[in-house]
Amino acid sequence: MQWTALLTGSIALAGALALPSSNHVLHEKRSTPLVHRRERVEPNAVIPIRIGLKQSNLHTGYDRLMEVSHPSSSNYGQHLSADEVHSIFAPAEDTVQAVKDWLLGSGVREADILPYTNKGWLAIDLPAKDAERLLRTEYYEHETSDGHKIGCDEYYLPAHVSKHVDLIKPGVKLSAPLKKRVVKREWPHGGGGRPGHPSPPHTHPNPFPHWHMPPAAHGLPPALQNCGVNITPVCIKALYDIPTLNFSDSVDRMGLFETYDAFSQGDIDLFFENFAPWVPQGTSPDVISVDGGAAPVAPSSVRNGGESDIDIELAYSIIYPQQVTVYEVDDLPNSSGATNTTGFLNTFLDSVDGSYCNYTAYGITGDSPGIDAAYPDNSTGGYKGQLECGTYQLTRVVSISYGESESDLPKAYVERQCNEIMKLGLQGHSILVASGDYGVASFPGSNGNEFGCLSGSGQNGTIYNPDYPSGCPYITAVGATRLYPNQTVKDAESAMQVNLTAFNIATGDGPTDAPYDFFATGGGFSNYFTPPSYQAAAVSNYLSEYDPAVPYYTVNANASNVGANGGVYNRAGRGYPDVSANGAFLLTYVNLTQGTFFGTSLASPIFGAVITLINEERTAAGKGPVGFVNPVLYEHPEVLNDVTNGSNPNCGSAGFETAPGWDPVTGLGTPNYPKMLELWMTLP
Repeated sequence: MQWTALLTGSIALAGALALPSSNHVLHEKRSTPLVHRRERVEPNAVIPIRIGLKQSNLHTGYDRLMEVSHPSSSNYGQHLSADEVHSIFAPAEDTVQAVKDWLLGSGVREADILPYTNKGWLAIDLPAKDAERLLRTEYYEHETSDGHKIGCDEYYLPAHVSKHVDLIKPGVKLSAPLKKRVVKREWPHGGGGRPGHPSPPHTHPNPFPHWHMPPAAHGLPPALQNCGVNITPVCIKALYDIPTLNFSDSVDRMGLFETYDAFSQGDIDLFFENFAPWVPQGTSPDVISVDGGAAPVAPSSVRNGGESDIDIELAYSIIYPQQVTVYEVDDLPNSSGATNTTGFLNTFLDSVDGSYCNYTAYGITGDSPGIDAAYPDNSTGGYKGQLECGTYQLTRVVSISYGESESDLPKAYVERQCNEIMKLGLQGHSILVASGDYGVASFPGSNGNEFGCLSGSGQNGTIYNPDYPSGCPYITAVGATRLYPNQTVKDAESAMQVNLTAFNIATGDGPTDAPYDFFATGGGFSNYFTPPSYQAAAVSNYLSEYDPAVPYYTVNANASNVGANGGVYNRAGRGYPDVSANGAFLLTYVNLTQGTFFGTSLASPIFGAVITLINEERTAAGKGPVGFVNPVLYEHPEVLNDVTNGSNPNCGSAGFETAPGWDPVTGLGTPNYPKMLELWMTLP
């Protein structure tokens, strides 16, 4: 099925586009051409071209963020407004003019060149045949596991224009699968997952039917005696010494990013009744519908897979009576994958700060066809309103339990989106993301590998596959930990690593041949980013004192030598996760049925809730939000509980081991609320 026009309306050109001159240079090229190409895109199909302009002062972004985020800075906590941030990084006038002159000289009418409100992009809509001439490329449909996308293997720009452009969309970027960070939802008759994904095998609500209480548990309160086999909010509060506060101010609501998966009020009420009775029945988050996202749903809905349930349950059980805001992103045709659009975060970023769109009467979106959702959506059941840009105020803390393989995205695209997250940090926002659940790999099937590992440089499926957005140095990546059945909340946690097949054999319950029942907390080293200065000493210490027993490579500037010299990880990369929290055997309800949950999806909202409580304490004392937390935590790792047991294997090797201090398994460790609060209350 050939690609057809995504946008309606007339496309006016000053005539046939002029042929590109001979001074064109290669601007971007896919490192490995995709082999599953189908037909050329139909010549008259309209392609929304988005030109990302080189922004000004980006080289100062990191230093500016450290100035308001590092505990030693005299300007700590003096965050900027959105207008101040946009003014600092807006492209220079000569950049805008150079690109516009090129377009005008190529036959594009000036009225058809639309600038974005944040001045970072130019938008034009062109028939495929004219876009191909303009960029000296060919657009093809590409067959992927998620459907047919469009893109090219390379494109060219005039030499004098190339230096003013970051990237052009659509280009070498194709859509990448967006994955929830919850790995297993275990219950007899739970809700289903995304269409096409069967419900997982089940275990009994007590996953250890032959469990015997460890001797050390006898002296604990009854609610804390079985935390090694069934984690509840009471266990979590005891693990991290989290108090019960009574704040409900309007500025410290906690935000949760959700898409497709939606919560059931019946499920979360059951959770509160049985595991967090201090949260009243009927307590429900404020739902912000971003471009047609809808919640809640009935308990039996196929969209009730448990992800949104547990995010809300964990947040409320820690911060109540503080309110929770759910950003339910994208209408059903887009969020379900029915329209083959799987772009990650862009629609959400559109809605809170307009970073990728221009809210004008032209109805032109700032996102990529086949990658990012386009609105109005004419699909059956689609959202018919305008793309929402800068419509909503972003909460101070946002937890995201979704991600994708870093290697699925061009480096320029990742760097640009990471810079947008940097700008949110400058404004005082704390963005946390689950680090993944398959150890040193991405999700199964990623990059065409059964276990989500990379191939290249003569290796086949043995190279570690870093996560995105965990590798972005401006985000706080959260790994997962666990207790073992013979432990109590008084014991040190270990890295989360669970083999459900072996577990099912031992307990006699559940399948014994599921292909992906072994999983571990995600961690490793980015192929696109180097260690930021706030992390550099910690990474260096780990590599020198606890050198991993696997070969490595040093990635080049364009990340085209992944796996060189037999290496399996990039020794020069930004390490992740930054921190961790419990992520195993959480008791919860899906479709009104009790079962257990695993994954870094549990850990990210737990850590986000802790940061929310600290923000509340600071607000009550007349102080501002903590904002980007990484520099403070790396400077003061003593406020976290170090985790020194466990590993995150995959890709045919042992992965990385935990160690004293930071490690690429559990980061700096888990929360110690009293110590964290004491530290942040001393900062301005």
